[in-house]
Amino acid sequence: MQDRCGIDQYVRSIPDFPEEGIIFRDITSIIQSPEGLKKSVDGMIESLKEVDFDIVIGPESRGFIFGMPVAYMLGKGFVPVRKQGKLPCETIEREYALEYGTAVIEMHKDAVKPGDKVVIVDDLIATGGTTEAIIDMVGSLGGEVVKIQFVMELAGLKGRERLSKYNVDSLIIYDGK
Repeated sequence: MQDRCGIDQYVRSIPDFPEEGIIFRDITSIIQSPEGLKKSVDGMIESLKEVDFDIVIGPESRGFIFGMPVAYMLGKGFVPVRKQGKLPCETIEREYALEYGTAVIEMHKDAVKPGDKVVIVDDLIATGGTTEAIIDMVGSLGGEVVKIQFVMELAGLKGRERLSKYNVDSLIIYDGK
């Protein structure tokens, strides 16, 4: 395990959830702690210090939790990516694979303008499927993903490899699944 910001102490690890052999890494214990929340948001802001970008995108729902304060502190706009049917204006959507099926995410068509430089912020990278769908939507609108920032990474699920064309960073990297 690698922990750049000293936030592993705030992560609750739950063995055998959702199934035997899996260790569930719970971010709610990070955000319940004022110190854990501050260290994680500050760590992401530090990681983005030298990055030139226009907007932060965060997927529902935990990307909202971490993406909003990052956008606010850096003076950037925030674009939510939501589950299908939750956004009121014209949207674009992408289907992506889950462990047992598929899901669809959407964002407003006018959220990313051609030439916009985008940072994606989320709590966790596992297989990278959700992030890959967001990257595809950003590209279809003419934007460019310049960095992808996670709080945690489950290296055993190889999501970073799936996103190898992009600048991917994680505050904590766990070796397993």
